[in-house]
Amino acid sequence: MTGTNGTPAAPSHSSPTSPTPGTPRAPRILIVGSGPTGLLLAGDLATAGLPVTVLEKRPQKTSNLSRAFVLHARTLEQLDARGLADGLESLGQPLDRLRLFGRLTLDLSRLPSRYRHLLVLPQYEVEKALERRAVEAGAEFRYETELTGLTQDADGVTVEVRGPEGGSETLRAAYVVGADGMRSAVRQAIGLPFPGRSVIRSVVLADVRLAEEPPTVLTVNAVGDAFAFLAPFGDGYYRVIGWHRGHDVPDDEPLDLAEIKEITRLALGRDYGMHDARWMSRFHSDERQAPAYRVGRVFLAGDAAHVHTPAGGQGMNTGLQDAANLSWKLAEVAGGHADPGLLDTYQAERHPVGRAVLRSSGGIVRLAMAKRPWTLAARAALTVFLDRVGPARRKAVGQVTGIGYRYPAPRGAHRLTGTRVPDVALADGGRLYEALRGGRFVLITPEPYEAGAGRADRLAVARWASGRRTTVLVRPDGYAAWAADSAAPAETEAALARHLGPAGLTRDAVG
Repeated sequence: MTGTNGTPAAPSHSSPTSPTPGTPRAPRILIVGSGPTGLLLAGDLATAGLPVTVLEKRPQKTSNLSRAFVLHARTLEQLDARGLADGLESLGQPLDRLRLFGRLTLDLSRLPSRYRHLLVLPQYEVEKALERRAVEAGAEFRYETELTGLTQDADGVTVEVRGPEGGSETLRAAYVVGADGMRSAVRQAIGLPFPGRSVIRSVVLADVRLAEEPPTVLTVNAVGDAFAFLAPFGDGYYRVIGWHRGHDVPDDEPLDLAEIKEITRLALGRDYGMHDARWMSRFHSDERQAPAYRVGRVFLAGDAAHVHTPAGGQGMNTGLQDAANLSWKLAEVAGGHADPGLLDTYQAERHPVGRAVLRSSGGIVRLAMAKRPWTLAARAALTVFLDRVGPARRKAVGQVTGIGYRYPAPRGAHRLTGTRVPDVALADGGRLYEALRGGRFVLITPEPYEAGAGRADRLAVARWASGRRTTVLVRPDGYAAWAADSAAPAETEAALARHLGPAGLTRDAVG
């Protein structure tokens, strides 16, 4: 068996054994953290029929505290593949232009996507939709449960947790995913460093009412000494994020509404009559990335793996893309359909993307805060360059929205291998991202093709609505696993055997 792009698989690990006497048997996969990343993972794995439990140290309650407010096009496509995008679109506000540091505007209306915009929507609305899906699929949630220790061996992972009553418990799992944020207990337990540094200190947050409605859905601007961002919750409150170069104080320094209003006036020229703040806080923005996203049977995703500045609204989106990449691979391996070497491709594919997001978001914020003459000149030059040079502008839009990323492909592979496949029309009147629902591979062919025994629940076969002759095998996350022009049936069958296993055969599931 080879990896997802035809690369040789790593040696197989043995299946987890039963726990030792007196140790409770645990769900096959444990996810630590119930933010958007962990919730998407839980829903995907439960939909695949795998036992999954989410451990969350916070109590179960709906929160209106949200740092993320933007869903980009690639994330909306992933949510569409899970039947969630339309519902979320009805709750949010689309915006087809993203303005960066004043003069530069990124036009999203020409994106090669069904979603030619970003969606302004509080993070908690995304979490509610993902949690509902995960619960309906059968995922188990354990709140007020904190991870206190983790050890692993060749057969599985043993996790120590402390429950709501303070008692300790031992759980055993085949795999553990740390989606537990910047201060990840999972990352610390496996001994991974989190190198990087604080980029912006003393950023202020507040949820306020406004006497005057801003002219745009997202209001954002930066001057040399200040930055401010306004976004609506949809309930009459607005989130304000601000920073002032001259007021660099510790996170625990008291904060009042007068300071929020002053920063907003400096950056935006007015404070829109802010009043009735229901919440205020300070935080610092870091740029950090774990050197590895996998250590044995333990994985990191989302903020546990990488954190960066909020510029461009890429944080939650990058974590959700991590989850979409990892979930189907875990489902294939834990379900007994693929060699564990497939899991190595998670690091190979997602770590470079995380590094690129750190660079792009960091570059945006540094240019936005430009004050010295040479940095102001660099910003002006970049603005002119992106305005006038189409390929550069498209690349920038592709990075911010996630549309432009592609994954490594083996030497000699078809040009489509590793690329995102857009939501193409199919001959039966449906769409590709509808066919992807349920976590299936989709084979798009110019001619009829039989999936073969043992694959029907994991593979959908569709035909192009157009006269296209290319055959493409689309992974559950919407990227091309394999493609060929005018492929013979034997060639197609060989590709399916590499990626889904031989027809009629199923590997023993990880127990």
